[in-house]
Amino acid sequence: MSSIQLRALPRATPVSLLLRPSLRTQTTRLYATQSNIGGGSQPASTRKKSITVLSDDGRVQWGDLSRGEKVARTTQQSFNFLIVLAGAVLTGGVFTLFYLEVVSPNSRTWQFETAVGRIKDDPECIKLLGDRREIKAYGEATGSRWSRNRPIASTTEKDRLGREHLRMHFHVEGPLNSGVVVVHMMKPLDKSNFEYQLLALDVKGHPRVVLEKASEKPNVTSALKLFGIQWR
Repeated sequence: MSSIQLRALPRATPVSLLLRPSLRTQTTRLYATQSNIGGGSQPASTRKKSITVLSDDGRVQWGDLSRGEKVARTTQQSFNFLIVLAGAVLTGGVFTLFYLEVVSPNSRTWQFETAVGRIKDDPECIKLLGDRREIKAYGEATGSRWSRNRPIASTTEKDRLGREHLRMHFHVEGPLNSGVVVVHMMKPLDKSNFEYQLLALDVKGHPRVVLEKASEKPNVTSALKLFGIQWR
């Protein structure tokens, strides 16, 4: 009888241990993100505001404007252009008035300042009035105690030949005496500036001091010849 030898089998390894490595897989977590929740409408902050004449600031492109908004922008720009144009016209008018009344050689202010300078530089006038540095010139009193300005009395007119005449008088006062300056100027037809017809100083109790007189200057007035007759 043959003997049967029994061999001890190795201890069985648990199945769970054999299968565990194969189950070791990396787990990938997926996160779902969602944007623009709420449908296809844009947020209120990105909505284009309606363009009006008062609210248009020019940021929206012309091609993005509706027909009504284009009309509103055109109206606003036209109004702004008219405001700028009116300001330019007003500024030009102010400068023109300033030039005609103050800067122009034919203005009353210019002629007044020139006449005052002539009085202060004349030796006979200085002898009557006193130190030239203390001679003052001023216009007529207005009768209002609140008014500080004393306007210069002056008139302009044209004679029958079309020549323009400027007449004015003003007061001068110095340390010795006071007096009145008489000015008469005329603009000949063939010239653009006034010329003296009379410039004189009257001081009470003294003979008139004549600085300019037309009769002493040859060819001061332009003669008019018509039908063979020379008119003056």
